[in-house]
Amino acid sequence: MSSEAQYPDSYNPAEVERKWQARWDERGTNSFTDEELRTAERPFYNLMMFPYPSAEGLHVGNIYAFTGADIFGRFKRLQGFDVFEPIGFDAFGIHSENFALKQGIHPSELIPRNVERFTRQLRRVGFMYDWNHTVDTTHPSYYRWTQWIFLQLYKFGLAEKKEAPVNWCPSCQTVLANEQVIGGHCERCDTAVEMRFLSQWFFKITQYAGKLLDNLPSMDWSDTTRKAQENWIGRSEGAELEFPIARRKVAEDRHAPAMIEPERPTIRVFTTRPDTVFGATYMVLAPEHPLVDRIAAPEQRAQVDAYRQRVASTDLVTRKKTDKTKTGVDTGARAVNPATGREIPVWIADYVLMEYGTGAIMAVPGHDERDFEFATEFGLPIVRVVAGEDGSAESPPAEAYTGPGKLVNSGEFDGLPADEARRRVTEWLAAKGLAEARVNYRLHDWTISRQRYWGPPIPILYCDGCGTVPVPEDQLPVLLPPIDDFKPDSSGISPLARHKEWYLTDCPRCGGPARRETDVSDTFLDSAWYFLRYPSVGLDHAPFDPVITQRWTPVDSYIGGNEHAVLHLLYARFVTMALKDMGYVHFEEPFQRFRAHGLIIKEGAKMSKSKGNVVVPDAYIAEYGADTFRTFLMFLGPYQEGGDFRDAGLAGPYHFLNRLWDTAISARDLPLDAGVEQKLHATIKKVTEDLEALSYNTAIAAMMEYLNAVRTGGRTPERAAVEPLVVLIAPFAPHMAEELWERLGLGTDDASIFDAATWPAFDPSKAVADTVEFVVQVNGKLRARIPMARGITEADARDAALAHEHVRGFIEGKEVRKLVFVPDRLVNVVVG
Repeated sequence: MSSEAQYPDSYNPAEVERKWQARWDERGTNSFTDEELRTAERPFYNLMMFPYPSAEGLHVGNIYAFTGADIFGRFKRLQGFDVFEPIGFDAFGIHSENFALKQGIHPSELIPRNVERFTRQLRRVGFMYDWNHTVDTTHPSYYRWTQWIFLQLYKFGLAEKKEAPVNWCPSCQTVLANEQVIGGHCERCDTAVEMRFLSQWFFKITQYAGKLLDNLPSMDWSDTTRKAQENWIGRSEGAELEFPIARRKVAEDRHAPAMIEPERPTIRVFTTRPDTVFGATYMVLAPEHPLVDRIAAPEQRAQVDAYRQRVASTDLVTRKKTDKTKTGVDTGARAVNPATGREIPVWIADYVLMEYGTGAIMAVPGHDERDFEFATEFGLPIVRVVAGEDGSAESPPAEAYTGPGKLVNSGEFDGLPADEARRRVTEWLAAKGLAEARVNYRLHDWTISRQRYWGPPIPILYCDGCGTVPVPEDQLPVLLPPIDDFKPDSSGISPLARHKEWYLTDCPRCGGPARRETDVSDTFLDSAWYFLRYPSVGLDHAPFDPVITQRWTPVDSYIGGNEHAVLHLLYARFVTMALKDMGYVHFEEPFQRFRAHGLIIKEGAKMSKSKGNVVVPDAYIAEYGADTFRTFLMFLGPYQEGGDFRDAGLAGPYHFLNRLWDTAISARDLPLDAGVEQKLHATIKKVTEDLEALSYNTAIAAMMEYLNAVRTGGRTPERAAVEPLVVLIAPFAPHMAEELWERLGLGTDDASIFDAATWPAFDPSKAVADTVEFVVQVNGKLRARIPMARGITEADARDAALAHEHVRGFIEGKEVRKLVFVPDRLVNVVVG
């Protein structure tokens, strides 16, 4: 029976899409068996960031991101690659738990329902997902191996528990990593963040700071993403200097026993400007610095303690702001400037943080704006030690001078350029044992503990006799218990700590009583390794199959949001590097190519629930079909920049696909017109290059233009003109392409267009038009546009231009003084 007999000739998106989605499922068109994964000849791992199922459903922004990634995967498949394209659900974490709390439903009940709805939506859009290789981070078969990775990092010395100042969100009731605090607010709920001192688990990502930074220049990633990571890691070259604490004078008392002052402590500071040490007129310690208790003078103790208590209620991010009023307290202690030998006061102030450098700074108010403001506020000395290029060196200066220049007021180093002086001063102090050249990083260790319920329990036990004990691997997973009172509180203690029946257990080493760790791990640990699990879903005895992992990783193409530049993407790189060093994987960079997609707005405004303009795709797909919706989204603008969603814009792509359908149905076996052939090869070239660059909007525009050429003047379309176009549109409109491929008699009952078809090739010589349009100007003003033969000589182009009716009127009776000729583009006639 012919396809025309099975279906009417008119395009019915719902019917076509229902048919082909069912057929893909029945035939396993997009799925791999384990054997196929092990033996694939041209493996191409096409990955996209998996969604949080923490809303009622997927919105258009999700579909936009996934569609762009899916198009690239389908394009690669048509080029002959074995494309593995999985999807899953990042279902643990605060996003999901907060949504459950808002809905008043336990996350163990709500999140699986959300996953089911998300799955239905994703299937309806027609993505090329291998539904046999999905992951759900909340399933014990997955988080067993998340816990295993924690244990490997612990055994390798990359996980430690320590007390430290941390960011605390009073709304989410949990600790936040620095990367999760935006402008002093929680990136999840926008609540102002506080600072607390808590005992937390950290991953020592700082041990990989150098490698994380050094690899970036050679990585095929979006420039914005690489730059974001480079800035976050923040390499600084400088020196660590020592400032000994001056001996405290003790009042004489002839009747008191002799007192021997203990060894003097030393304040160590990291600075990128050792050349300015002669201008250090005071020092500042972070209020949390351990030396504060030791060096504070008795008469200053009350002020110091009161200030430290006040600072403790301020979040770390607010303390980093440069535009706030400077506050601080003199400790009463004095340190010795190693360059001048002079005693300088030691203050504490909230603008110095323990997490940066050594938690102490040498303050050079003459050459640092922040130090200048502080010195001005408290009347501290300001000395200029670098003169500007004009030689000016007023002291005290009216403002901090931060430009280049030569040293002044710096002893034997006067007159040296500042850049050279950095090295010379460091060497001079190093010879005295008071300095050491150092490289420092802005990056800090990753806070992994979360005082919430919805996450993988950290697999650690505490035993009075044995200390900290890792859970044996054969006892994994440590299951998250079902508890009703999962809501967090302000105590800083996890909800699991309220359940003795769960956390009290036996020590696996000595058999004595032990206590489980009650914090759960950060959801970013779940997503730091999920790409390794996808190809090995179903494997019970290991997190990933070594043979499959060797063949398919690292990931060939990864597409996602740039909001994860210093979160997920950085953490995934760290975990991969650590697994490489442990011998578990053969590569240290997880994603060979990463591209960040743009963002969608609605009618010129950012989408938000409060504005009521969030676009849910379901109704649009029901009305226009998934293929139209996919094509429309990609036509909005450059994929890596985003676009403005306007309902009226759907008409164009819908009309285009309907015309393509009608053209294919009416195509006949006719000789291919030479002009159409040239346009075909030019279109194949354009679309191929644009898809490689993710320039989907211009690829669609090229296909629309080509279709116009095929149908111009009501001509009967040739099959040879239409068949390649069906393949070109397939990544965008896969259902329609499958149907037309079958109706044109090109497919079989078993083969999908994505397996049977080959991406069209173009002949470079035919992709170039035989004629080009010349711009003709007279004295620089446009007078005509004239088609001429490509490659025409200057003499022939001149004659054609001068003979044109729109040009003659501007040159008659005038002398042609000069002619400017640009091959295949321009003739400019200069007359006088």
